[in-house]
Amino acid sequence: MTAHGPVLLIWSCGGCGSPWPCPTRKRELRAEFDNAPGSLALYMGAQLVRAAEDLVWVPAGGLHRRFLGWVR
Repeated sequence: MTAHGPVLLIWSCGGCGSPWPCPTRKRELRAEFDNAPGSLALYMGAQLVRAAEDLVWVPAGGLHRRFLGWVR
C-alpha cells in the first residue's frame, strides 16, 4: 500500500503534498501497470473524471496533462 494516495476533494498527495498523482505515485503506477498500459490509461481516465468533479476551477487541459499526459 502506498502512502502517496490522493487526498480527495483537493487532489493532493497524502504522502508528499504535491498535486496527485505525484512523481512517486506515477513511478508506482507505471510499475504496477507495467504489462497493461491500456489499463493504466483507463484507471487514470477514471481518476480524471473524479477529479474534474472536485476541481471545477482547474482548466480541463491542465487536468488532462496532470492525469493522462504522462501515461504512455
